[in-house]
Amino acid sequence: MRKVLVLCLLICFVFALTAFAFDEMGKSATVNAWVVDDKCGAKGANAGGEACTKKCLAAGAKMVIVTDADQKVLAVENPDALKGHEGHHIAVTGHMGKDSIHVESAKML
Repeated sequence: MRKVLVLCLLICFVFALTAFAFDEMGKSATVNAWVVDDKCGAKGANAGGEACTKKCLAAGAKMVIVTDADQKVLAVENPDALKGHEGHHIAVTGHMGKDSIHVESAKML
């Protein structure tokens, strides 16, 4: 009987940890960032990089954002949400993954 109780408690603990991990993943976050291409990355994250960013994106490069806080490069899962913001400094709200973001909204800074 004691073994069954310990096993049930252990299973409940594992489910609680899993639920907590998924809860943290689903939250939206807002970051200040530059919209650039994956070819230039953090090098293009400045006011003078707009023309280069547009050129590289037109040539087939993927859209990414570079965060202000730690210069982290995040792939944009839905690049159409940032259409018109190429090379701009923006505040991005979205669901963050490990190395990507699904954009919900963007506002010029």
